[in-house]
Amino acid sequence: MKQHYHLSIVSCCIDDWGGSEELWARSIPLLQKSNCRFTLYKERINSGHPEIKKLAALGVHFTELNPPRSIVSRAARKIRASTAALRSRSPGNLITSSVLPVRFRKHLKAERPDLVIVAQGINFDGLEFAFECMQLRIPYVIITQKGVDFYWPPPASRSAMRSTLLAAKQCYFVSRHNQQLTEEQFSIRLSNATLVSNPVKLIREPLPFPPADKTYRLACVGRLFIIDKGQDILLRILSREPWRSRNIEVSFIGRGTDEEAIRELAQFLDVPHTAFHGYSEDISAIWQTHHALLLPSRSEGMALSVLEAMAAGRVAIVTNAGGHGEIIDHGTNGFISDATETAFEQNMEQAWQQRHAWKAIGENAAAYIHDHIPQSPETEFSLSILKQLHDI
Repeated sequence: MKQHYHLSIVSCCIDDWGGSEELWARSIPLLQKSNCRFTLYKERINSGHPEIKKLAALGVHFTELNPPRSIVSRAARKIRASTAALRSRSPGNLITSSVLPVRFRKHLKAERPDLVIVAQGINFDGLEFAFECMQLRIPYVIITQKGVDFYWPPPASRSAMRSTLLAAKQCYFVSRHNQQLTEEQFSIRLSNATLVSNPVKLIREPLPFPPADKTYRLACVGRLFIIDKGQDILLRILSREPWRSRNIEVSFIGRGTDEEAIRELAQFLDVPHTAFHGYSEDISAIWQTHHALLLPSRSEGMALSVLEAMAAGRVAIVTNAGGHGEIIDHGTNGFISDATETAFEQNMEQAWQQRHAWKAIGENAAAYIHDHIPQSPETEFSLSILKQLHDI
């Protein structure tokens, strides 16, 4: 058994930081106690982001797969990488138009890490990187944070992607829904699949319920990305009666590529009583002043914002995207519906009619999190990674 290990992490998150990065990031200091060192690969790395600064303080090495360059330099590198990708194409290969896996392969060949952690967003957007590991016979694990029912693997790469999943040391999923969808999309049973939880930032005690004498404050917490989080669904509902006339305030908390579109839609529909507060790391502060979570997601894995709201003792009014149906018992510890505008509007109305029971329902939600979600998912994940290292 080796005394020191080099682990590479490739993150497919295109934002500066995302919830999909919490699990592996929190595992790093735990694994460092077992003499593991880390290199993080990402398309772009914002060295000024607080979470990146934390990793830098831990001694993590960073490699940008698409660093800023001059126009001429970018064009030349793209031609070279594209040519290399074309030359490597053969039956059974994973076909990609991206140069990032080609660049990643060069680093893999040079560094030969002991294990690679491929941290995906959806259930196959990182398989190009895992495929390079498989080709070079470098052990790897795959984390899947989300599955999208209406987004299937490209036919030309499906066979290679299937082989890549089967060859992984472990395939980690944050919900049974994501595992089942992946197995169905590739028509395989993954005997190497393991369910994991994402870390919940709150202490596992419900926060005092805010007064609700005049106004109910509702929070839509999540990345401002319409195709996933469905903020447009919520805005259309809020633009109509009876919601226009109700004593509510709706806070949109988060950042994302669709922020401008969502703000403009709110203005276009003349939605009253809404505010945009940007990204907040202080989850406790959010739930000290808000009564319920609204999350009309079209696709999810297991939303951190739902787990955090429930842990805080708040009602989660959500769709059945991803694994939400695995933790929400409608009317008992939250409210859940299909991910359509009509269904979510009915869901919101049912929740509103029971608003005087929100405190008790929130307490049920907190109890569920306490009983079913591991106190330290990063510890369980770290132990699993160490097992993979020891078995190599």
